[in-house]
Amino acid sequence: MSVRILALVGSLRSGSHNRQLAEAAVALAPEGVEVEIYEGLADVPFYNEDIDVEGSVPAAALDFRAAAERSDAFLLFSPEYNGTMPAVLKNAIDWYSRPMGSGAFVGKPVAAIGTAYGQYGGVWAQDATRKAVGIAGGTVLEDVKLSIPGSVVRFGEVHPKDDPEVAEKLPVVLRQIADATAQPAQA
Repeated sequence: MSVRILALVGSLRSGSHNRQLAEAAVALAPEGVEVEIYEGLADVPFYNEDIDVEGSVPAAALDFRAAAERSDAFLLFSPEYNGTMPAVLKNAIDWYSRPMGSGAFVGKPVAAIGTAYGQYGGVWAQDATRKAVGIAGGTVLEDVKLSIPGSVVRFGEVHPKDDPEVAEKLPVVLRQIADATAQPAQA
């Protein structure tokens, strides 16, 4: 049986390098690991407790939560917007944090990686993502990191799956996440 990793991409932009990095994760997944990119983040409304009640939860949010139920782990791809994660990724974390104490992240490994134009590859955004996911109850894999700088130039003509560093390091990240699913969740 394969380990199912749900990929959430924090950029909705057509041609996003983080989206391409997620596509590379699908293509480079090692044997026994399946990566699914969640396609509906743009449709999930901003989190609001008034609509997060039985009978009122929007269909897009229900679909989003159902995708989490089918997954064993999560891999979040975060670009860096003004020094932190984008709103779409924070909104995803907010939806998965509920119900409090038993949301979608609880008991499942979560890693945050990404690429950005700057010289550090978006590490601030990835750190903020890890912090938010940890507060939301996820088992954050603090040692699983991949920050790729210079995305605009580096991936201007080369898809990340064809980049030697990505091809070497991304399967290692995926294997680390898959191996963490076999570990008991930390309280």
